[in-house]
Amino acid sequence: MCAQMYYRGKMFGFVHLYNGQEAVSTGFIKLLKKEDYVVSTYRDHVHALSKGVPARAVMSELFGKTTGCCRGQGGSMHMFSKEHNLLGGFAFIGEGIPVATGAAFTSKYKREVLKEGDSEDVTLAFFGDGTCNNGQFFECLNLAALWKLPIVFVVENNLWAIGMSHLRATSDPEIWKKGPAFGMPGVHVDGMDVLKVREVAKAAIGRARRGEGPTLVECETYRFRGHSLADPDELRDPAEKAHYAARDPIISLKKYIIEKSLASEAELKVIEEKIDEVVEDAVEFANEALFHLAASY
Repeated sequence: MCAQMYYRGKMFGFVHLYNGQEAVSTGFIKLLKKEDYVVSTYRDHVHALSKGVPARAVMSELFGKTTGCCRGQGGSMHMFSKEHNLLGGFAFIGEGIPVATGAAFTSKYKREVLKEGDSEDVTLAFFGDGTCNNGQFFECLNLAALWKLPIVFVVENNLWAIGMSHLRATSDPEIWKKGPAFGMPGVHVDGMDVLKVREVAKAAIGRARRGEGPTLVECETYRFRGHSLADPDELRDPAEKAHYAARDPIISLKKYIIEKSLASEAELKVIEEKIDEVVEDAVEFANEALFHLAASY
């Protein structure tokens, strides 16, 4: 739907879809409490939805409307919600990691210095494989480990940094190994399997909440579209794309649910129809709302 609206001229600037990576957002964020923090990247729409930001508010922000979660002033790459402790949406790679580290420091300060004993807030920092060769990443890993901050660094390794293959961009492609180098656990997980992601996330979030410090989690996943909707996606091997498309996390979960008799095909169809209704409603709501500039006059 977002792609359709973008090509119809309803969205402006760059829009980075999350298709293929849904298991990461769902597996992690759905384990959080309302008080916990999430820091995202330019591919932030699903993170916002997972944290509880209403679909109407997310779609309106994509449309640049006053009813958006940032009143239409943030757009696709800058989702933010104080109410839901979503701290952004950051367009430049790596710039969200220090913000997330600061949020985790705030939680620790409240608990240990201000003696707010009920402060067990955890921060999740999401970023991609391309970010892991940047300085902010290493500096924040160091501080988080040094101060035992309640944070989980979640690498959404979709194997490509725009048009640069991860294998060509780093001396050691196994990002999770960088965790132990700074004295924290490093974990690799199949980012196309929401149940495996959830299992790893539960352990890492629990560790942070108990005051035992940070964890670096590398989720190996794949984006099904180009870097953004302006990217013709001509650099990736069609065979590689087909391989990961066959492992679609949503289709895989649906198959698992049916095989385990957790729900019937008919019951899942009802859920899919409800989702379609929510999306259609969000589009209609956003379409009818005022643009930010129009509301100023």
